[in-house]
Amino acid sequence: MNEQINEETRRIQFTGKSTYIVSLPKEWVTSMGLKAGSLITITQQNGSLILTPKGVAKPTTQPTEAKIIISDREDPDTIIRAIISLYLVGYNSIIIRAREERISTMHRNVIKELTRKKLVGTEIVSETSNEIKLQVLVSYPELSVENALRRMCIIATSMHNDAIQALKNLDKELAREVIQLDDEVDRFSFYIIRQLKLAVQNGKILRDIGLSNPRDCLGYRVIVKFVERTADHAARIAKNVLSLEERPSEPVFQILYEMSTFAQKVFEDAIKALFKKDYTLADQVISKAKTIVSFEEKVLKEIQSKTKQVDISNIRMITESIRRIAEYASDIAEIVLNLNVNQIIAT
Repeated sequence: MNEQINEETRRIQFTGKSTYIVSLPKEWVTSMGLKAGSLITITQQNGSLILTPKGVAKPTTQPTEAKIIISDREDPDTIIRAIISLYLVGYNSIIIRAREERISTMHRNVIKELTRKKLVGTEIVSETSNEIKLQVLVSYPELSVENALRRMCIIATSMHNDAIQALKNLDKELAREVIQLDDEVDRFSFYIIRQLKLAVQNGKILRDIGLSNPRDCLGYRVIVKFVERTADHAARIAKNVLSLEERPSEPVFQILYEMSTFAQKVFEDAIKALFKKDYTLADQVISKAKTIVSFEEKVLKEIQSKTKQVDISNIRMITESIRRIAEYASDIAEIVLNLNVNQIIAT
């Protein structure tokens, strides 16, 4: 059943010394069973006012509970994607129920691992043979978007550093640790996206997570994706280290190290510009990031004669990942420009 939307224009009037009033449509007052003296709750949301008769449940856009039915033949990845989607949309309670008599051991383990590794603030609150219930326990004031994003950036930077260190010493154990950290970045990414989706629909949540305008949510959503991709490339560097047969020669590593240091610096400056709302610094990041190509050209020229043939493709891929990290920093800086463009508007 579709709800019909009626729109009317009413003029604001001024009465007394400091009171603004606007009349209510008679049809609405009558249909709601109201009369002179009835109480109405006024809720501010995203620049609009919502009028709710006292005693009637307030309208809400935030979902609470969702239930999905799975079968033994279901692809575990399909189940994972469904749960993540429900989490991102904002459901606080997710029930996974078996179509058959019980949830298979494989599916049960997949759900538990997903909850532990990827969904911030989510716990399994009940578990039976044919049902698992997940509950999101952490709320937005307890972990702000800014703090979660800062944590994401710190982990991504640490992954990059450790991946290059693993390359230097061909430390494959350290490389494996870097790859495992990627799950931690994903956890914060999912959490932030969830909060941004809720904030677009609820002005109070928007203010609580530290943003002033729903439009900012889109910018932050894209930045989160770029930080996640930065961590992905750090993990790719580590995966390529695992495939190397020998350490890169000193001349090759030195250029890679310089390139990596440069990429990390522009990434850190982009994040600094974001949190400081610094338009000028963001603009400088974009200009600097373009020069990453010159580093890449040096590496590709050096590896032709100083790298074992079987390792050349891995070094090329490591070089590409470092370049992509610098490019993502530039992408982040472009969004910072958009978020803070008012700083350059003449008054």
